[in-house]
Amino acid sequence: MSKAALNARAQVIRLLIPAGKAAPSPPVGPALGARGVKSMDFCKEFNARTAHIDPGIPIPTLITVQPDRSFTFVTKSPPTAYFLKKAAGVEKGAGKPGHEAVGTVSLKHVYEIAKIKATDAHLKHLRLEAIASTVIGTARTIGIQVVA
Repeated sequence: MSKAALNARAQVIRLLIPAGKAAPSPPVGPALGARGVKSMDFCKEFNARTAHIDPGIPIPTLITVQPDRSFTFVTKSPPTAYFLKKAAGVEKGAGKPGHEAVGTVSLKHVYEIAKIKATDAHLKHLRLEAIASTVIGTARTIGIQVVA
C-alpha cells in the first residue's frame, strides 16, 4: 500500500481518561495532536459527556479519527479492576497474585460489577454468569479473594 492509502483510513486511539478531567496534556494531547485533531475540541466534548460520572473515575475511551481529521468517540464502563479495588477497599493489587491476597469481595459485589459491565456493547451478547466469571478471574489476577 502507498503511504497516501495508509493515511486515508480511519485510525482508532484507545485511551484511559479520568471522567470530567480530560485536558490537552498527556496522554490526550500527544495522542490526538499526532493525528492532526484539536485536542481541546475532544476535551470539551469528553468532559461534557462524562459530567454525570464522579470526577476522576477512569473511563476507557475509543477515539476514531477520520482522514479529514474529524473524530468520534465511544466511552465504556470503568475497568473491572477499578470496581474490584473499590469494593475491596484497596489502593492497588497484590505484588504476587495467587500467593498473597490484598482484600476480599463478596459474590454480591461480583454480580453488581458484572451488571455494570454488561452495559458495554462488546459484552451485551454474554450471559451475566459469563461476565461474572471474568470478574472473578480479574479479581484473582490482582490478588483479591472472592468469598461466598
